[in-house]
Amino acid sequence: MLRFGVTPNAFTFPFALKSCAVLSLPFPGSQIHCHVIKTGCELEPFVVTSLISLYCKCALLDSARKVFDESSKSMKLTVCYNALISGYVLNSCVIDAVLLFGKMGEVGVERNAVTMLGLLPICLVPGFLWLGMCLHCLCVKMGLDFALSVANCLVTMYVKCGSVEYGRKLFNEMPEKGLITWNAMISGYAQNGLATHVLELYKEMESFGVCPDAVTFVGHKIEKQIEANGFGSNPFLNNALINMYARCGHLKRARAIFDAMLVKSVVSWTAIIGGYGMHGQGDAAVELFDEMIKSGVRPDGTAFVSVLSACSHAGLTDKGSDYFASMKKQYGLQPGPGHYSCMVDLLGRAGRLNEARELIQSTQIEPDGAVWGALLGACKIHRNVELAELAFERVIRLEPTNIGYYVLLSNIYSDAGNLEGVMRVRVMMKERKLKKDPGCSYVELKGIVHLFLVGDKSHHQTAEIYRMLDELENLVEELRGSKNIDNKSNNGYLNGMGVHSEKLAIAFGLLNTSPGTDIVVMKNLRICGDCHLFIKLVSKILDRQFVVRDATRFHHFKSGLCSCKDYW
Repeated sequence: MLRFGVTPNAFTFPFALKSCAVLSLPFPGSQIHCHVIKTGCELEPFVVTSLISLYCKCALLDSARKVFDESSKSMKLTVCYNALISGYVLNSCVIDAVLLFGKMGEVGVERNAVTMLGLLPICLVPGFLWLGMCLHCLCVKMGLDFALSVANCLVTMYVKCGSVEYGRKLFNEMPEKGLITWNAMISGYAQNGLATHVLELYKEMESFGVCPDAVTFVGHKIEKQIEANGFGSNPFLNNALINMYARCGHLKRARAIFDAMLVKSVVSWTAIIGGYGMHGQGDAAVELFDEMIKSGVRPDGTAFVSVLSACSHAGLTDKGSDYFASMKKQYGLQPGPGHYSCMVDLLGRAGRLNEARELIQSTQIEPDGAVWGALLGACKIHRNVELAELAFERVIRLEPTNIGYYVLLSNIYSDAGNLEGVMRVRVMMKERKLKKDPGCSYVELKGIVHLFLVGDKSHHQTAEIYRMLDELENLVEELRGSKNIDNKSNNGYLNGMGVHSEKLAIAFGLLNTSPGTDIVVMKNLRICGDCHLFIKLVSKILDRQFVVRDATRFHHFKSGLCSCKDYW
């Protein structure tokens, strides 16, 4: 165009600048910027917006801000503010984005749905839920809360932050729901482990005549329906199936899908590595990670979280430390909160509590609740009350309503015989109106989910279940008297602890399955020492395999042993 002597104008530049942004070509973009100035188009709103977006997408935020500040018109235009806010969010500059959003209100520039859509992605992590709720309030005031795109983003925000009830309430109130809306809520239930809700909502979606797409099937358990709808070769869907089967305890099926994939992305490798790690097969996870690198797939931050977590679950401390060190040295990746959380857990479980604390203090980023929570959990394992109090003090500043941390500290005090400490925690919980979630477990039998609570007597087979438990308790007590059973630190576990939900689920499974059938139990809380020992011994007595998924991992019980090697 230039060679033919045709002069570009305000309609030409945005297309050229957007192309540079998509291709991440900052130098050609800056050359086009020179042409913009030469032709006198630097004040045109769409040109200014395109320049801001270009520099933001190329991570040149100073240049983007300079373009914004030097344009007198941009200070009054919503579209220019929106471009810079989106750029700040894209580059994780949270404070800059929020300050610029505030400035819009101060100078009277209108905020619209695009403004909110640009800012809301900040709030997709639990630590920024408070900001998301503030933005939700503003959306209500401005009448944007039921704009379909904004409402979809708000639903996604709530479910990703774990506030599924808020997400469902907004979902129910939406006058119009598109396929994206249904997908957001279904995926939210799946991400939070609410399998029965996934199936119920999927059926509800079908009853409304909404046709599913590949995204809808993420979290849905019926693989045949996926194939019937022509999505069997969809790589995104296969990655989700790997993740789903692994989380549901069907690791062999997850591996079969992975092996059958012709093209494996880093997401595919990460899903299967995470699956093996979750099932306590750290050696296999490490082998897969090394195989991924040999195949030429470059690991990203999420892949490192998966392999570090696998090392943590399996007690592979040295291997995990090597991977953590290689992130910066070999791959130029900056460790984030997830990586530090895994490393603190890894070191803490190995009893290297001082090293774990020093690692937290050496971080270049602000440690989040999961990092301090990992240290608190390690203090529980190694009964370090003093360090536990420090970790608890830090973690509740970040997550004051997370009931799990209060329960953890209470248990640490209880193990140490510090009744005064236990009472202090209980008072603290009462003052903050926090209640411990009741333990529940479920078993799926012939497509029906059977749910049990602690001490549950509502099931129609209650009498048979408790009779079965009495027989099992007697057999376990007899076996515990054998010299072949290691009673280390387990004395007294089986006495007077009440009937936990996983025991009821195990008894129900034994009553309703044939010998040799594996029994899979899903539990919402971490399995206690009493139940862990009980299920180990029952697996030896009956020669059955039990798979229990608790809040953190899978436990495979067989022949009196557990896949976690009592390291959980």
